[in-house]
Amino acid sequence: MNVGLVAHDSKKKLMQNFCIAYRGILNKHELYATGTTGRLIEEVANLNIHKYLAGHLGGMQQMAAQIEHNEMDLVIFLRDPFTPKTHEPDVNNVIRLCDSYNIPLASNLATAELLIKALDRGDLEWREAYK
Repeated sequence: MNVGLVAHDSKKKLMQNFCIAYRGILNKHELYATGTTGRLIEEVANLNIHKYLAGHLGGMQQMAAQIEHNEMDLVIFLRDPFTPKTHEPDVNNVIRLCDSYNIPLASNLATAELLIKALDRGDLEWREAYK
């Protein structure tokens, strides 16, 4: 399955720790991330990540395009709801597209852990019917 990973600056360390904790599950799947987040994950978790541009430089748009083409099965987007982003329209677009195309989306650690465990159990295999 294709898993998208995005983290705002204040959540990047949390994303790194999440990927370390769930490395055994994540390494069984194709991982995609915005540029800086992907690089930081690779540095600590020894995972292979397909990296887009940095989020604010077009990476969010690249992920949105992959979602629109039904090439993403799960998105973990650890976002900072308190700090406005200059690329907020791109952020909101990814969330909207996940809702539109029935892509499971986690925007916080609690939901991310639930979805990653569901992925490991095979609970997301229904996504294959969408392809």
